[in-house]
Amino acid sequence: MAQFEEASPICRGKNLSWETVLLFYNNMPRKAMPKAEFNAYTEERINAWTQTHSQIARQLAFYYEENGICYPRFTKEICYKDLFAYMQNWAAKYFIPNPYSPSLKGLTPTCLYTHIVESVKSGSTNLDDILDSIFNIKLSSHDKVNVYLSNFTNLLIDNAKNVSINSRVSGMQAILHPDVVYASDPKKYYQYFDLPSIETNFTQKKNSLIDSFQKIFYGAPGTGKSYRIKNELKVLQISKDNIFRTTFHPDSDYSTFVGAYKPTRSKRPLYGLFGKETVRLRDGKDLSEETITYKFIPQAFLNAYMQAYKKPEEKVYLIIEEINRGNCAQIFGDLFQLLDRDANGVSEYTIKADADLKAFLEDEMGKDSDAIKEGELCLPSNLYIYATMNTSDQSLFPIDSAFKRRWDWEYEPIKYKNTDWIIEIQDKKYSWVSFQKEVNKRIFAATNSEDKMLGDYFVNPNDGRITEKMLLNKILFYLWNDVCKDGEGDIFKVSDTEDVSFSELYGTNGAQKLIDMMEYLGVKLVREDSEDNEDDEDSEDDNGNDKNNSQYSINGEKTNEKGKAWGKGALVKRAVEIYCQNYPNLSANEIRDIWINTGFRIPHIVETEEDKQKRLYGSKDKTGRERCKPIELKNGETLYVSTEVGSDRVYNNFEDFLLRIKSKPEWGINIQEL
Repeated sequence: MAQFEEASPICRGKNLSWETVLLFYNNMPRKAMPKAEFNAYTEERINAWTQTHSQIARQLAFYYEENGICYPRFTKEICYKDLFAYMQNWAAKYFIPNPYSPSLKGLTPTCLYTHIVESVKSGSTNLDDILDSIFNIKLSSHDKVNVYLSNFTNLLIDNAKNVSINSRVSGMQAILHPDVVYASDPKKYYQYFDLPSIETNFTQKKNSLIDSFQKIFYGAPGTGKSYRIKNELKVLQISKDNIFRTTFHPDSDYSTFVGAYKPTRSKRPLYGLFGKETVRLRDGKDLSEETITYKFIPQAFLNAYMQAYKKPEEKVYLIIEEINRGNCAQIFGDLFQLLDRDANGVSEYTIKADADLKAFLEDEMGKDSDAIKEGELCLPSNLYIYATMNTSDQSLFPIDSAFKRRWDWEYEPIKYKNTDWIIEIQDKKYSWVSFQKEVNKRIFAATNSEDKMLGDYFVNPNDGRITEKMLLNKILFYLWNDVCKDGEGDIFKVSDTEDVSFSELYGTNGAQKLIDMMEYLGVKLVREDSEDNEDDEDSEDDNGNDKNNSQYSINGEKTNEKGKAWGKGALVKRAVEIYCQNYPNLSANEIRDIWINTGFRIPHIVETEEDKQKRLYGSKDKTGRERCKPIELKNGETLYVSTEVGSDRVYNNFEDFLLRIKSKPEWGINIQEL
C-alpha cells in the first residue's frame, strides 16, 4: 500500500512474507528498552535495521514506541504455531490508514481483508481494482498486500491477480471500520491486534483455540476450563449466533445431541360437520384447534453444523461441557467418523445421513447444499468443537482410545491466582491460596493424583470472602466425602494425634474446631494492614517461597520507614510522595492527570478522593480494589496511590513502572536495583 516504502534487500519483494515475520520475531528484543538501545539491539541482529524495517515491524504491531521507550509484543519465547496464529489475527484486522501511513491521513480507516471479501461477494475479482476502490485512489504496493493475504488469510490470488475465497479454510474475524482512534494512536493501534493470552498461555507453549479443530480441556474441578473457552471466544469476537452449547449427562444420547422426530404442538383449522369447510367467526377469521404433530427437531450439533454451512466465512463453535459425564460412543454414534479431519479441518471421511436427517437437511439447506451433498455429512473447516472434562467426577463413562486420539488435549492447571480471597472464621481471616495449597499438597500425598485437588474457582465468592458456611457446606463437605472418606489426607485434624469429624465442625464449638484445624494445617492469616506484601499477586512460587529476590533503592533510600526492603507497592507510593514533594504547588487533580497520562500499566496508579469513591461505588470486590494508600498534599488534599502492582509474570506492570520513571528524569525520582 502507499505506506509501505521500498525495503532493504533482505525484505525486498516480500515485506510481509512468513520469512520476514520470523526475521523480526527471532531478532527483536524481548523486553522494553529506550529507543536507542532497542534499535542498537536489533541492528546487531538484523543487517542494516532501517526505518523501513522498523516501520513494517510497527505495522505488524510487533512493538510500539511511547515517551522514548519501545515496548515489544513478545517478551517470552513462543512456538511458531502461536506466531502464525497471531499473524492470522493481524491479517484479518489490518487496516489503512493507520499511524504509520501519513500519506493517507484523514481517510476513514478500512479493514483490507473485509473490503476484499465484500468486493468478491459483490462480483469484483481483480485485486488491483479492489484495492484502488477502497478510497477511489490508486494505491501502490499491491504485490506486498498480495503476499500477506496469500500467507495468512483464506483468500486465493492467482497470477492474474484474480481473487477467490477458499471455502475449505475457515473464515477470518475482521472489523469493517476500525475507530479513528486506532488509526492515530500508536499504542491503541498496537493493542488493537492483541490476541488472548499471547504472553500468559502462549509462553507456556499452549495452543490457542485457533490451532485446533477439536480440543478437550481437562483438569481438576474449578480450574477455569469453561472460563478459558468463554474468554477466548469473547476476545476473538465470535458472535453469539455462532456459539452453540450443550452439556452431556448420563441420559444424553444421539437424539438429544443431533436431533430426532418429536411430538410438537401446532394448530390446524377447525372444519365443519362434513369436513369440507372451515368454521369461521363473524369477523372472517377461521377457528383453529390445537393438535400434536411430529416434527424433526435439530439439537446442538445439527444447529452448529447448519450454521457453519450457512456462514462459511465465519467461525462456528460447538461447546460440549462435561463430555465424560455422558456415553460418548452412544451420543456421537456414526458422527465419530467425521472427527477425522485433514489439515484444513474438513472431514476426511463422510458418512451417509439416515433418511430422516437427510430429508430435514435438504428441506433446510437445499438439495444442492454441501451440507448434505450426495446425502452425506461432512464437517466443514469453520466448525470447531471444544469440550471440557472434569477429571475428578465420580459418575464417568470411559472414553476409549480411538475417540481420544481424534481430539487435541490441553491440561488446565491450578494457578493459585486468587491471592486476595480470604476465608472468614469468626474474627479471623485466612488466605484462601494458603489453604488451597496446603490441602492440595495433602491430597496429592494421599492419592498421588491431581484429580481431586481444589481448583482456583472450586468456589466463586462474589466479594472474595469465603464465609464459614461456604467453607463447611461446599469445600469441607467435598473433602470429607470425596477425598477423606477413608481417613486419607490428614486434613480433618486438630493435632498430630487428634482427628475431627465433619459433624464436630457444626454446633457451639464448631468454629473453634475450624480454627484449630486451620492452625494445624498451617494456613496463613491475612494481615489486612500489610503494605509490603499486598502489592505482588505472584510473590510466591509453587512451594510458597518468596520469589521477589530483587531489592531496590529510591533516591538512596534502601529501606522503607520500617527498616524493611521496599515492597513493590510501597516503592510506587514512595515515588509518588517524592514527586509531590518536588512539585508542592500542584493540585491533586493536576498530579493525577500527569501520572495517568504518562501511561503506567498499574491500574488507577494515582487518583483523587472523588476518583476513589467513584471506582468503589457498588463494587463487591473490596479486598482486591481498595489497594491504595493515601498521601496528604501540602494544600490539604488527599491523593491515593495504587499498590495493586499485579503479577510481573503476567502483566509486567512493575517493569513498566520502572521504565517510565527512568524516562522522566525531570521528576527527580531515581530508582536503582541493588
